[in-house]
Amino acid sequence: MRTLKTLLIAFVLTAVAPLTAQSADEIIDNYFENTGGSEAWSKLQGMKMIASANAQGMDIPLEMYQMKDGKQLLKINIQGQDMTQYAFDGETMWTTNFMTMQAEKSDAEATENMKKQSQDFPSPFHNYKEKGFTVELIGKETKEGTETFKLKLTQKPIMVDGKEEPNVSFHYFDTENFVPIVTEVEVREGPMKGQMSTSTFSDYQEVGGLYFPFAISMQGQAIAIKEILLNPEVDQAMFSFPETTVPAAVEKN
Repeated sequence: MRTLKTLLIAFVLTAVAPLTAQSADEIIDNYFENTGGSEAWSKLQGMKMIASANAQGMDIPLEMYQMKDGKQLLKINIQGQDMTQYAFDGETMWTTNFMTMQAEKSDAEATENMKKQSQDFPSPFHNYKEKGFTVELIGKETKEGTETFKLKLTQKPIMVDGKEEPNVSFHYFDTENFVPIVTEVEVREGPMKGQMSTSTFSDYQEVGGLYFPFAISMQGQAIAIKEILLNPEVDQAMFSFPETTVPAAVEKN
């Protein structure tokens, strides 16, 4: 009798597991269907976002590029001066040193993590199985006063201080519209190490048949999207680390 009961429990657990996975996939499928269709997302080659971030009462203009081949760039404007906060050309990641205003290459660890992050375009959930990611439906939870599905996304491990660590994040999808409204990820370094970083997304608007959030908050910092351009024409050179020109030596008579 005990053996029969054990077999029944095992059968139930086996039957429930694929249903849970299927439910997670249904949520993701509904998300892409409701925001333009998976096929349309697949055809997206890149995008440019023009936005502003509110920092200590100041509005800082932002210009961000994300390309399907992994290239990325974030440019900010402070007191009328443009500077590249970070850029990645597919192999090299670099930033601007705000003290010297000179371009500096990022270390090997940050660059390697950026290479992995470049797989997120246009969304880490798009073709996630082909990318080697896993998704698990945790259950339902109320976020921002809205009932949501909580999904656990596990991506390829990242390097932190020379050690490989799990790359796990939690995404909360509105149960009515199937769009993500909150994302949580553990901070890996800095003064907030070990704490959860929370981002919120709202005001979804249509751009070229696809839907994007136009209001974003990252750790309480509000970012207002003003315009999104799909498949923009870009100067590929802007992603590359700027080579400095050494002045030729002055010839002495």
